[in-house]
Amino acid sequence: MSHSFQVDLRGLVDLLSHHLYSSPKVYLRELLQNGVDAVTARRLVEPDAPGTVLLHPGDGELRVEDSGIGLTEAEVHGLLATIGRSSKRDGLESARSEFLGQFGIGLLACFVVAEEIRVVSRSARDRSAPPVEWRARDDGSYTVRTLPPAARTEPGTTVRLIARTGCEEWLSAERVTRLARHFGSLLPHDVRVGDVPVAERPAVWERAYTGPDARRAALAAHCRDTFGFAPLDAIELDVPLAGLRGVAYVLPTAVSPARRGAHRVHLKGMLLTERADELLPDWAFFVRCVLDSDSLRPTASRENLYDDDTLAAVREVLGERIRGWLTELAAGDRERLTHFLSVHHLGVKSLARHDPGLLQVMLPWLPFETTDGTISLEEFARRHPVVHFTRSAEEFRQVSAIAAAQGIGVVNGGYTYDSELVELLPTARPGSTVAELDTDTVTAHLDSVDPERELALAPFLAVARAALDPLGCDVVLRAFQPVTVPALHLDDRDARHERDRAEAAEAADGLWAGILGSLRGGRPRARLVLNHLNPLVHRMAKAPDDRLAATAVEALYGQALLMSRRPLRPADSALLNRTFLGLLGWAVRPLDRPEGLDRPDDPTERPAGEPR
Repeated sequence: MSHSFQVDLRGLVDLLSHHLYSSPKVYLRELLQNGVDAVTARRLVEPDAPGTVLLHPGDGELRVEDSGIGLTEAEVHGLLATIGRSSKRDGLESARSEFLGQFGIGLLACFVVAEEIRVVSRSARDRSAPPVEWRARDDGSYTVRTLPPAARTEPGTTVRLIARTGCEEWLSAERVTRLARHFGSLLPHDVRVGDVPVAERPAVWERAYTGPDARRAALAAHCRDTFGFAPLDAIELDVPLAGLRGVAYVLPTAVSPARRGAHRVHLKGMLLTERADELLPDWAFFVRCVLDSDSLRPTASRENLYDDDTLAAVREVLGERIRGWLTELAAGDRERLTHFLSVHHLGVKSLARHDPGLLQVMLPWLPFETTDGTISLEEFARRHPVVHFTRSAEEFRQVSAIAAAQGIGVVNGGYTYDSELVELLPTARPGSTVAELDTDTVTAHLDSVDPERELALAPFLAVARAALDPLGCDVVLRAFQPVTVPALHLDDRDARHERDRAEAAEAADGLWAGILGSLRGGRPRARLVLNHLNPLVHRMAKAPDDRLAATAVEALYGQALLMSRRPLRPADSALLNRTFLGLLGWAVRPLDRPEGLDRPDDPTERPAGEPR
């Protein structure tokens, strides 16, 4: 008797192949899953029942035989033909957690690669029921009939697929073997393709080894086969209370924190996904995991994990395990810890922001860039009563050489997480003093110049201040090391904010200019600190023409900006170009102009940098 599916099968196949599943390869996982489900169901009734799933590919066909619970004719009509129901829900709801499948798609997923499916099944629950055949086509029709008892003498099910045109390769022996191993390598039953075993039980992390070195070598080989890299270390992830078993492999090279983890998750032995991005906390981006779980919930496509409370709890448990591994390294294997931190200090810093205990443990080991070189905060705090820090790498480069010469200890807080950790230093190391470095602090540590000498340079300083005032920069005179540095540009965040506000107010209309003007604070400004010990500064002060002195000061300002490695504003770039041409004009002036001629009559011949 012919029947029709209670769904639009053509539409369903399109849904499965183009919207639900990422690839046709999942058809084999569905077949394996149905077989394993059936075996599990039978063992609930007959604990000693055989547990086999055998695959026989060839000639555009695939036959899958299992020794599972089997189906009666009534079950075939009610379960195989309707989406959303399966035998694992019929009288076995209390044992639902034992089964892999949860969504009832079942055999219909096989229509992604098959044009015809034939099922012959015999029930283990009703031994008197005859075998039943269910034959379905991709046009939505199917037939059900009973067979003679000799057609199948033992309980179980045989599924036979006939390939769609163009899909024959998906049912080839090579492809079926590869997919069976891909999906079913950790299945707890006897799964074979022909005579070739698929499962590799026990899993590599559950096997007994002759010693730690043999275990480490086996895990490293497994990591190379699975992920393609030799790990720095392997972290055991055996968490019985969460139903988790597996291993996390530490990457041998640094990766971006934004790079998502390609973790492999098996559900009761069946591979669920190779892209479990949400499995671990964000800070644990330096590991790749292989897990087998009894508790995680799959999405409808069974190709990823459902983001629910269970996954959140598992994520926390796994994070605790990785955190514990770090603590164990710090306590007992500092050589491996040093090697690890040289590659993945960023991940540990991210974690330490929210874990005071770990910060205290890692304080002697985490590297920071400082004016004393790259050392730990613990060592740096022992050397300096006050730990100064900058919030950007540009600010650090501005002052690092000068600060080091003056004995000021500065940490570069411009790298990811570093400024946050420096501010947390007093909580992990009581008694430490931390302060953000500003221009006043740096200037205060530079030596003042004798008042008489500064007074003698007052006319030059007035010219310098007038030249840089339009740029929002003050000029001060100090004596500092190294002598080779003629000037230091100091510019903190407040000064930059005030400059940005002033520029925005100048470009805004009346209303916005008034609003921005109301936001003006104490007008913090950048500073150009001239080094009284530098000979060039003295030669500039003796320039015979104020215009030459002003151009030289502007050039020194531009050079100090370049030395700070801060991005240049358009106005700064224009100044550098103008002062270069100006100094060039002053340099060639004696060659083309009679001695004593003060100004050229032709405006086109004026030295660049002179006012018109």
